[in-house]
Amino acid sequence: MKKILVILFLSISQIVTSQCAMCKAVVESGDAEIAESVNSGIIYLMAFPYILVGVGVYFLYRNWKKLKL
Repeated sequence: MKKILVILFLSISQIVTSQCAMCKAVVESGDAEIAESVNSGIIYLMAFPYILVGVGVYFLYRNWKKLKL
């Protein structure tokens, strides 16, 4: 089972790397509008994990506070 997981992770890493190269090629093409859109998309995708963790911590804190009372 461990060997299968290692092979799976290694194959997925190759797919991820290729996507990064594609984004780099688009940004290096010289079009400032496209580069700005790529950067905005990265920030948009980066924000959601932090928002989800923040909401989860809020609910955990709220429930912890209820149990203490």
